[in-house]
Order: sequence, then structure tokens, then C-alpha cells
Amino acid sequence: MKKLFLALLFVTSSTLLVEAQTFDFKIDHFALVVEDSDVSADFYANILKLEETPHPDLKPGFRWFVVSGNSQIHLIEKEFAPFEKNKSMHLCLSTQDLDGMIAHLEENNIPYWDWPGKENAVTLRTDGVRQIYLQDPDKYWIEINTAKH
Repeated sequence: MKKLFLALLFVTSSTLLVEAQTFDFKIDHFALVVEDSDVSADFYANILKLEETPHPDLKPGFRWFVVSGNSQIHLIEKEFAPFEKNKSMHLCLSTQDLDGMIAHLEENNIPYWDWPGKENAVTLRTDGVRQIYLQDPDKYWIEINTAKH
């Protein structure tokens, strides 16, 4: 009986150790297949104002941009099967200067929408976060909001 109790204690404590483990993930990069990496890179550099960082192999058709810290967006020029770009599948970037971003979009004739789909409108979420949606040259949806991290 004592051996059974010790075995159960070992299995239970081992299970608790496994359940407590975390991996402390960070987002490394988000990759997008694009039709023309130069056209898309122009949008990410000049409209979103992201800093480009060189691809380690300097391969043509690959353009990388730093979002924050070590997080990046990778643009990869390749042929792929077209699909519907649904707003629910989007990249989200956060800024505390949403009004400045909106002014920049308007200066560059870049349309944006609120979540329901009204053009040039801002959604106010119930948690107080403001958000807009826009599309890049390949029609991928991008949310820009004011969430604090």
C-alpha cells in the first residue's frame, strides 16, 4: 500500500510540474506572400513607417521590416493560390498616435475602415481601445489600434 501511495504521489507531482511549464513565447515574425515585394515594401516603409532590415542571405524577393524590438514582418514574393482576404484574418499593430496615423493615411489617399465596414471611420471598442482597418497592396487586412502593451 505504501508503494502505491508513493507511486501516486510521484505521478501527481510530475503532472503538476509539466502543467506549470511555460515557453515564454515572443512573436518573431509574421510572413506574407506578396505579388511584388518592391510595391509591398514601399507601403510598409512609407505608409506604415516601418524600418527595413536586410534579409540575411540578401535574396531578391524577400523584404523584412522591424515592427518592435525583434518582431518583424517578412514579405515574400512568390506565386500562390489566390484566396479571399477576410478582415477577421489580419495583422494588428498598436500605436498611441492613431490620430497622427489617420492624418498620414489621409495625406497619402489610403482608405481605412471601422470594424463594421464604414469608410474613414474609427471603431471604439467597449474596453476603450480605438481601431481602424486598412489594406496593403496585396489586400491583406491590417488593424491599427491604441491598445497599450
